[in-house]
Amino acid sequence: MLSTTNSPSSLSGRPGIAWLGAGIIATAGGVLALLNPMAATLTVEQIAGWIFLFVGVLQGIDAFRAGSWGGKALAIVLAVLLVLLGMSLLAEPLRGILALTFTVAILFLASGIAKMSLAWRMRQHRYFWPVLISGALSILFALLIFFNFPWSAVTVLGLLLGIDLVSWGISLIAIWAVGNAT
Repeated sequence: MLSTTNSPSSLSGRPGIAWLGAGIIATAGGVLALLNPMAATLTVEQIAGWIFLFVGVLQGIDAFRAGSWGGKALAIVLAVLLVLLGMSLLAEPLRGILALTFTVAILFLASGIAKMSLAWRMRQHRYFWPVLISGALSILFALLIFFNFPWSAVTVLGLLLGIDLVSWGISLIAIWAVGNAT
């Protein structure tokens, strides 16, 4: 039988020291990203480039396993596009940072509109205000990026990475602490 004591889905046992270590590393990485968001932004862009390149190569390999020629052709086209996108991000980091930041702003805007729409449908529900505020903040973040573009591109990705790593690290440390408090 598999042990689930270190699984996030089953915290009935005590989380192991790995949870604490991962939390400390994530928090420290987040703090470093927040201290130098420009370097973190470039790192995010380069990682995205390598991921697109790697996924494109895997997609290309997998294309030959597709059954029909139509499926193979579509898989090959997708593979080529992913490889080209990855190579473009790696070869031209500044353009990549601009494109990724603009994409993040669009995602914030779309997410905010979706949350505001959901909140409007939940007007009579007690969760109306939290959902409405979350949607408004997402739209505000999008507008801040758009109105400060392209200057916002220099730090936005790094700040988002830093905030995410710090919050994730703190949550891992908290899970470890609560799980080992008894």
